[in-house]
Amino acid sequence: MVNPFNNKQLLVRRAGLIVYDVLAVIVSSAVGLLLRFDLSYEELIHTVGGYVWQENLWKFLPVNIIITIVIFWLFHLYSSLWTYAGIPEMTATVTACLLTSAVQAVLMLLLNLHMPRSYFFLYAIVLNMLVLISRFAYRLFRTFVQKRTERAKSINVMVIGAGEAGNSIIREMNSSRFIQKSVMCVIDDDPTKIGNYIQGVKVVGGREDIIENAARYDIDEIIVAMPAAERKQLKEILDVCKETKCELKTLPGIYQLVNGEVNISQLRKVEVEDLLGREPIEVDIDSILESLTGKIVLVTGGGGSIGSELCRQIAKHDPKMLIIFEIYENSAYDIQQELAESFPELTLKVLIGSVRNTQRVKDVFETYHPDIVYHAAAHKHVPLMEMSPNEAIKNNVMGTWKLAQAAVATGVRKFVLISTDKAVNPTNIMGATKRICEMIVQSYNHRGNTVFVAVRFGNVLGSNGSVIPLFRKQIASGGPVTVTDPRIIRYFMTIPEAVSLVLQAGAYAKGGEIFILDMGEPVKILDLAKNLIRLSGYVPGEDIEIKFTGLRPGEKLYEEMLMKEEGMQETPNKLIHIGKPIEFDEEEFYEKLHELDIASRSEKLDVHRWVKELVPTYKYTPGTYIPGETHLDIENAPGLPKDEDADMKVYEIKRDDEQ
Repeated sequence: MVNPFNNKQLLVRRAGLIVYDVLAVIVSSAVGLLLRFDLSYEELIHTVGGYVWQENLWKFLPVNIIITIVIFWLFHLYSSLWTYAGIPEMTATVTACLLTSAVQAVLMLLLNLHMPRSYFFLYAIVLNMLVLISRFAYRLFRTFVQKRTERAKSINVMVIGAGEAGNSIIREMNSSRFIQKSVMCVIDDDPTKIGNYIQGVKVVGGREDIIENAARYDIDEIIVAMPAAERKQLKEILDVCKETKCELKTLPGIYQLVNGEVNISQLRKVEVEDLLGREPIEVDIDSILESLTGKIVLVTGGGGSIGSELCRQIAKHDPKMLIIFEIYENSAYDIQQELAESFPELTLKVLIGSVRNTQRVKDVFETYHPDIVYHAAAHKHVPLMEMSPNEAIKNNVMGTWKLAQAAVATGVRKFVLISTDKAVNPTNIMGATKRICEMIVQSYNHRGNTVFVAVRFGNVLGSNGSVIPLFRKQIASGGPVTVTDPRIIRYFMTIPEAVSLVLQAGAYAKGGEIFILDMGEPVKILDLAKNLIRLSGYVPGEDIEIKFTGLRPGEKLYEEMLMKEEGMQETPNKLIHIGKPIEFDEEEFYEKLHELDIASRSEKLDVHRWVKELVPTYKYTPGTYIPGETHLDIENAPGLPKDEDADMKVYEIKRDDEQ
């Protein structure tokens, strides 16, 4: 129901506008005629026909008022929200005034009420001015008052980019009463724009003037409105901006311009990945579509950072069925709900289970017969796995082995392992287990019709347990931000990039390859921490302390993507390379793998020496992980406990890998 008070208020407003328009018609009629004689009434009355013109004017006035009110009503001049009046309302007002003037001229001519010909033109001008003033004066007054009252508490903004995106952002900030921000200046490297104004805001200089003008105008927030800029160019500008104490925001991308969606709601905070200075990886969408469309796809660890993004991108490519295999029910539930909402037509199966459970893995493969398997389930946290090496072996190594066996047994077409750069010359148990996984898929590539490949990449920005969420949490709590060593460097990629690589690898795979992404230049973790502190509006070392804690067990100063023996081969995508598989004695490998399996199930054991036998490049110091423990005598260990997951005795696993 309409509130009677609001209804009455509306009637009063409309009545007020009508009364004003009646007065405007009267004034316009008189002034229009006087303008014909340079506003001289004496000249008017002494001109031949002057009295007749006056008489005709006042005789037609009631008709003119009625015509004007009717036309204005038809043009919605009494029902528009003039608080938000813009170009459409102005166009309607001008058109209505011109139409009433034209109707007046025609009717007076038909009624033989003679007037000077210039009168009708002058009348139209005066009426337009008076009506426009009435409609837009309120908005101008309200905007002026609002800006004056909010100036003291508004946020001072610098906009970088004097193009269409910058113009749109400034226009919206100036017109919206919900945004308490004032654009103080604009920065652009184009010398032809410097000194000019956009929406009343001056372009004060190029990127070299950012710091100076941020101080001069007391800038609180910098908005980078350059959606078409290359990542390298954006990084150079952001490197300057982060030297200020201003909060940084940017537009997501050029597609916002194409869709006409450039507005305040599209602004986002500058993320640390914007400072990597590398263009996002591009993939061959057609090849991915061809490899996934109409296929049954299984993703292990589908609730994790990489696994869930895999599921999102796979769902876009119209698979016949997507199967998510995940041990953590909360993660599985979250991605299930997201995909159900985003892709209602997707045939989705979400299964809870562990890759360590032999029978569960076997049942899943035999029930659904997947065409493609993306194996993302793994323990990945380096320090945690150093404290629980047996769990890393059980989950990463033995889980991969069981999946590989099931894939060959059920005729899976492609099996893609998610690996890591930590598998190269590993110094920690997590990296070593991943290297063993790579060796498993390499050897199984010859055991059936399944194409096995591995995808190796570096650190993923924003993934669960990665350094960025940790830094953000430490900054939010006031610091300190902890860095293990000032010299430590890492390669970084975004989650979508990592997943794009995995999907592209699945399309390129011929069997036995290790796919590697060219991730550009490595980044110092110390610089990453400083950048994130600055992006949060603080000064490193002053507002937020950076504390060095020393390298953790198994941690390297730098990571490698290839071992010397692997070499490098190119693919059609210049950012994706192939490491040539290293040959090894598979019979000896699986003998030692059986021993490692038994050793890991014995718990409380230093299993690192068995890992070392499988991965000669693994570097560790014997006795430093579990001091005081004795080594396992494999031959004298027949009484090991049963595998609770698989419900089978570990020493009953046959060497032909069939069970």
